[in-house]
Amino acid sequence: MISFINDGRQFNYRIVGIALHDDHILLQRAEHDTFWALPGGRGELLESSPNTLRREIAEELGETVAVERLIWVVENFFEYNQLAYHELALYYLIRFPAQSPLYRLDPVTGLEDGNPLYFRWFPLLAVEQLEVYPSFLRQGLRALPAQITHLIHYDE
Repeated sequence: MISFINDGRQFNYRIVGIALHDDHILLQRAEHDTFWALPGGRGELLESSPNTLRREIAEELGETVAVERLIWVVENFFEYNQLAYHELALYYLIRFPAQSPLYRLDPVTGLEDGNPLYFRWFPLLAVEQLEVYPSFLRQGLRALPAQITHLIHYDE
């Protein structure tokens, strides 16, 4: 995984999936967290970003996903678990197969390194009221850009 700590600061290379269905968005939350995020994971050396996303979704949810188009390239700066993070993230629009049981199940529990991950479909209109990170998603998910957009984002 492309992630390292240097002088008390962490760098992550993260690949993220935006799954939409019937005006709902799929979000995930780790068992120990109080906030929601989009599903995805860290890239591996010599692994393309779409392949990273396919692998992460398969590992966490046991599903095959189609990676459609790149939406955002985000340089994200935040603090988490007493570390300052610099994250480079690629956000892709993804689609589950039409007959996926994920569309009918809510919530869904997955696993990451043996720890539970909770997945839920939320109405897009409700995302602004949720604790979702990075925080630009609260409004950004309601109107995805038509072109690839580069963002530099700071969360307090």
